[in-house]
Parts: sequence; structure tokens; C-alpha cells
Amino acid sequence: MNLMILAPARVLDGVSRLPTLAGDHAAVRRLELVALLLTGAVAACMSTFIDLNLRIPGHHILYSIFPMAFGFALVPRGRAGTVMGASALATTALLGLAGARIPGPGALTSLALTGPFLDVALRWGKSGWRLYGAFVLAGAASNIAAFVVRGALKATGIPGLAGGRALGSWLPQAVWTYTLAGVLCGLISAATWFRLRERRGDRS
Repeated sequence: MNLMILAPARVLDGVSRLPTLAGDHAAVRRLELVALLLTGAVAACMSTFIDLNLRIPGHHILYSIFPMAFGFALVPRGRAGTVMGASALATTALLGLAGARIPGPGALTSLALTGPFLDVALRWGKSGWRLYGAFVLAGAASNIAAFVVRGALKATGIPGLAGGRALGSWLPQAVWTYTLAGVLCGLISAATWFRLRERRGDRS
């Protein structure tokens, strides 16, 4: 399948903790595309059905960035995040049509943006700390966007849009927990699925 939009991401060579599906193939294979679509669907299901009840504003980023980091470790290709994000949104829409209670606007924002942000960040993230930093930056950026969307909707005061706590009690905590959660979840996801250094002989 000649999809050069999903060109191999060389910055991830040799650091994945998983046996990658991409290998040296220039064109994406059906198995890789299916893996990315399924990973996006898993992210949507985690965001929809899992609630750790942490009561920490912004912690839902974990349900987006953790499975998508897995997707990059399994299929290290450019724009893989965009494919996973599109799959996640499509799956969420299907779950909503089936009657499931879909995530709130903040969680939906991070679900939609985490993949594309990872695509951008990983262009400059080399192996080692730069790679980990790319996940941290993508997680923080995605959660900041979610914070802005959630805060703006709360500021309207429209019932059904504001959701949860009032803006006055939510804002002092959320203004720092969203960023911190994005940073920590990005770091945890990177450390789980990627090594800090290449194993000797991986590139050879």
C-alpha cells in the first residue's frame, strides 16, 4: 500500500521497546495501518469508559497519549499520530451514536490533538532525552489546548457546556494541573514504550 504520507520516522529507529511493524519498508503495509487505526480506537475507548476518579483536572490526557505512544513504538512512521487521532474521533462518534456517554470537551480536545502534536514534536525529537522531551511537549501542548477549551466553555456559564465545578473553584487548580498532567503523562508514556538509548547494534 503506497502511502508515503506515513514515511518511516527515523528518529524512532532503535529505541522502541517493541518489535516494530514498519521495518525498512518505505510504503505502509495494511497491517501497520490496521494497527494504527486500532490503537486510535483503543484511545477512544479508554477515554470513554475508563475513569480513575482522580479528581485532578487534566488527567484524561493519559488515556490519549499512553496508547498513542504505544502506536508510535509499534508503527514508527511520520503522521502516525494524525491517523490515530482521526481513528479515535471516528470511534468516539460511533460510541456516541451507540448511546455511550462520550468524554467532555476537554478530553475530546486532547484526544483530537495529541496525535498531531506528537507528529510535529517527533520531527525534532531525537533519541534519548530529546525524544522524551518531544512526548513531554506534545502532552503539555495538548493539555493546554484542552484547558483553554474547557475554561472557555465554563466561562460561558451555559448549562451542559460548563460541566462539573464552577469556573471560580476549578480555575486555580486547573491552571497548573493541566500542564503538569500533560508533562507527567508524556514522560510516563515515553519511558514505558521507548528506551532512553539505543541498544548496540540496533541500527546495523
